[in-house]
Amino acid sequence: MASMVSSSPLKSSNKNYSYNNNPSSNKGSSRISYIIFSNQETNEEPNKQLGRREIILRTSEIAVLGAIFHFGGKKPNYLGVQKNPQALALCPATNNCISTSEDVSDLTHYAPPWSYNPENGRGKKKPVSREEAMNELIQVIKSKKPDNFTPRIMEKKDDYIRVEYESPIMGFVDDVEFWFPPGKNSTVEYRSASRFGNFDFEVNKKRIKALRVELEKKGWASVGTF
Repeated sequence: MASMVSSSPLKSSNKNYSYNNNPSSNKGSSRISYIIFSNQETNEEPNKQLGRREIILRTSEIAVLGAIFHFGGKKPNYLGVQKNPQALALCPATNNCISTSEDVSDLTHYAPPWSYNPENGRGKKKPVSREEAMNELIQVIKSKKPDNFTPRIMEKKDDYIRVEYESPIMGFVDDVEFWFPPGKNSTVEYRSASRFGNFDFEVNKKRIKALRVELEKKGWASVGTF
């Protein structure tokens, strides 16, 4: 989730939007201007009423902005399994991304991978196949909506899943990837990143944790901690 409107695969840049208060110049801005003007006319009402009207005003402004702009953005072209070395992409310098590909010393961006057949768990007793583990992951993705973000599975391969999580109000999109590396290892790598902003208020970490907690109920485990 974004904290401000800016985007870049490696850097962040600010985009400032302004609205003309002339109703004849822009339909979206005229609607905002009308709301603000209407609020100003109520200055003679009691303070309590003004407080409530301010709340309605702010909510209306957000709704109008959401209708005018959709902050989904385009899918970054660097998503997917990288070739050299074979891994998911690293994070940009912004604080709105976590990835298992990062160095463990990077406390801002590193996240530990998962195991769907942990040695001290069902890996010993009743291990599952990669296909079964992927189906478990898909079930959890579809059933959980951390922070009310709507998940949409956009891409699915034998060893890879890409999900877009869309915020409920402004339509901000976070890209979440899961990769099942080749070999007998039951490790699952992942990356969760916001397309816009510099900070995400740990939304990506909270999302991954919520998914992990549900997967642990099925027998998965984290290979390390945040």
